Amino acid sequence: MAEVAAPLADRIRPTTLDEVVGQQHILGQGKLLRQVIASGSLPNMIFYGPSGTGKTTVARIIASSAGKKLYSLNATTASVSDVRRVAESVGSIEASGGVILYLDEIQNFNKKQQQSLLEHIENGNITLIASTTENPYFYVYNAILSRSTVFEFKQVSAQDVNAALLRAVDILKEDYKNLEFKADDDALWHIANVCFGDVRKALNMLEICALAGLGEKGVHITLDMAVSASNRPAMRYDRDGDSHYDILSAFQKSIRGSDPDAALHYLARLVAAGDLISICRRLLVMAAEDIGLAYPNAITIVKSCTDAAKELGFPEAQIPLAEAVILLATAPKSNSAVCAIGAALSDFEHTDTGDIPKHLKDSHYKGAAKLGNGQTYKYPHSYPNHYVKQQYLPDNIKDRVYYEYGENKTEQAAKEYWEKIKK
Repeated sequence: MAEVAAPLADRIRPTTLDEVVGQQHILGQGKLLRQVIASGSLPNMIFYGPSGTGKTTVARIIASSAGKKLYSLNATTASVSDVRRVAESVGSIEASGGVILYLDEIQNFNKKQQQSLLEHIENGNITLIASTTENPYFYVYNAILSRSTVFEFKQVSAQDVNAALLRAVDILKEDYKNLEFKADDDALWHIANVCFGDVRKALNMLEICALAGLGEKGVHITLDMAVSASNRPAMRYDRDGDSHYDILSAFQKSIRGSDPDAALHYLARLVAAGDLISICRRLLVMAAEDIGLAYPNAITIVKSCTDAAKELGFPEAQIPLAEAVILLATAPKSNSAVCAIGAALSDFEHTDTGDIPKHLKDSHYKGAAKLGNGQTYKYPHSYPNHYVKQQYLPDNIKDRVYYEYGENKTEQAAKEYWEKIKK
């Protein structure tokens, strides 16, 4: 076997846009980024998306096709002086065609460091291509954003990852050209499905499998090897980043949509990340927001489950959490409570609701009688069925209705009861 200096992921790196897997929404024929690259007039750009989706690769292809010198910096370790040195190269023989600065993980530059980029990109000496795994609208300084075009790189599909793996197999066959090299289809598909759309991670797993599969007769990559290599796949998850909120959003929407299988899938992601606090908090929110009065006891049960989970800790905590998730996903749904309080808050914030009716005001202090407070209040427990009609809302909104009974059995029963009483 020939000595291999560079990792497989680097040797298979595409050199043309047509070789890039995925990102057809921006790189396909007629799509925006491809047209911008073909125009030869490059704006400052921000590439936003998960790791291993081709951001660095595309930046290299852009620099090569434009005939510009590419300087790569990582904001995790770079400084303002590094940016200054790149700027000083402008006009040199080496950078006679122009300079592109590829700044990876720009979110790790603070505001002052990001501001230092402005003078260089405003005078046109440097074309900036910044990349980030975080939402740039939250983490990138507004002045940089306003001078840049944002392109979102999406998670690569398993089918596209598998295509990259097949190309990588051809390269590995050359590495092991004196030996028989075989990679089972199910092994490649397993890697493609467990890499979470990260092509680089998939290629690294394939390379590990090739080393593990080396025997006297050759190399054979099997499904068992692929499973072993991906025994603990790295989750695309960051408690302070977009993925955290994306998973929680999908988690709640799956429960709201009464899909227990999808809800359990997203719970598994959160459990694998060890994020117990976020799970418990979101479950309690959903019990009130999405199940609500359709099953009022749900929040009591969920509180018990989340308390048990906190007491147990992982891995046992996953059991009461799963119980709570299945309960909420299969429970009847009602958002009547959240709609009611939302409407009431909106009135309070945007409407002159007026003063509290005098008969409802506190009368348990000296001088209250002189003000007329509480004088005409009717005590409901003194009347049949513990109910008597009287005005409770302020005069300005006395006819306002905030709560609309849900269509579920529980709320309809309450509606029927009160309609009978109030008649």
